[in-house]
Amino acid sequence: MAALPRLLWVSSAVLVVWAGFCSAVCVEVPSETEAVQGTHMKLLCISCMKREEVTASTMVEWFYRPEGGKDEPIYKYRNTNQEFPSRFSGRLQWNGSKDMQDVSITVLNVTLNDSGIYTCNITREFEFEIHRPLFTSSRLIHLTVVEEAGEDFTSVISEIMMYILLVFLTLWLLIEMVYCYRKVSKAEEAAQENATDYLAIPSENKENCAVPVEE
Repeated sequence: MAALPRLLWVSSAVLVVWAGFCSAVCVEVPSETEAVQGTHMKLLCISCMKREEVTASTMVEWFYRPEGGKDEPIYKYRNTNQEFPSRFSGRLQWNGSKDMQDVSITVLNVTLNDSGIYTCNITREFEFEIHRPLFTSSRLIHLTVVEEAGEDFTSVISEIMMYILLVFLTLWLLIEMVYCYRKVSKAEEAAQENATDYLAIPSENKENCAVPVEE
């Protein structure tokens, strides 16, 4: 069942790429929520700016909370990256965009102990001529780390459909072969019957059956 949200995530990612080619559009896409032990996991956090023409300074703070535990800071980005001492030391990598609308990070070499809730806090200070308002937003990611990747539900469906199609094509081919064999057999039987009837005609009648040739 984990393939369904993954499928939605892939569809959304395709939408983001497509929108990027068409126009400067930002789409807030949810992050994946399942990772496989030993792989790299991108924690996706996108916060679109409503007015990109306005200059703003952005600060990003990432927190991690284990099951039944408390939030602990693990990463901070404001002009430069800052990694806090934690179980993730040396395993966090900035993966955001230059315009600071995508403020994602990547967890390297994910372990089973990395399961938990990740919080992405974004604080923006807009630089207007008269005042400098602050806007904050948060994203929560409930991450589950598994030992091995489960079999993709969509791939299972595809395999089932492939086998059904293969069986159908095999049956159709057998039916066509039987039909063609019977058709050829009937044609041969008809030819043999015509030859037998012709041989049974007396020789004088055969001469009468001959078609006269015009001079």
